[in-house]
Amino acid sequence: MTLTDYRTLGRSGLVLSPLALGTMTFGTARWGSGEDVSRDVFNAYVDAGGNFVDTADVYSGGRSEEMVGRFIAERGLRDQMVVATKAGFNTGAWPLAGGNGAKHLTRALEGSLTRLGTDYVDLFWAHVWDGVTPAEELLDTMAGLVRSGKIRYWGMSNSPAWFVAKLATL
Repeated sequence: MTLTDYRTLGRSGLVLSPLALGTMTFGTARWGSGEDVSRDVFNAYVDAGGNFVDTADVYSGGRSEEMVGRFIAERGLRDQMVVATKAGFNTGAWPLAGGNGAKHLTRALEGSLTRLGTDYVDLFWAHVWDGVTPAEELLDTMAGLVRSGKIRYWGMSNSPAWFVAKLATL
């Protein structure tokens, strides 16, 4: 398998590399890498044919998204890359600073778009099941973000299978 053995994501028309570049360690907020090392990793992935980069609003306090956006812009690759980001973990000390409710996901996406320097993401993940937000609200929120053009596709991460199955039946 090579990074250019592209395939579609599920039953979508989203064509991507079989291996995503995860960027949780882009940024030095904890144990990650600085900008130069992160850029080298990104460039090696892209030069090998990779086109699928995954990040999140909480990775290095948003620095990962900033780096990913900058690296893509420096190489003029936005149209060639599948950019995925995630939201849902608590990013503040108040109840609405996390979760999968419409207010948080919408606000988190706006921040991600700014940090990534783009007006849309290809794939927006609910990073974690919050155990509170009704499936109907999550589905309506994500569908609204698709209709707005700010996301192309959406998905779930770190979620129980029964909740994903419930979403699929709505």
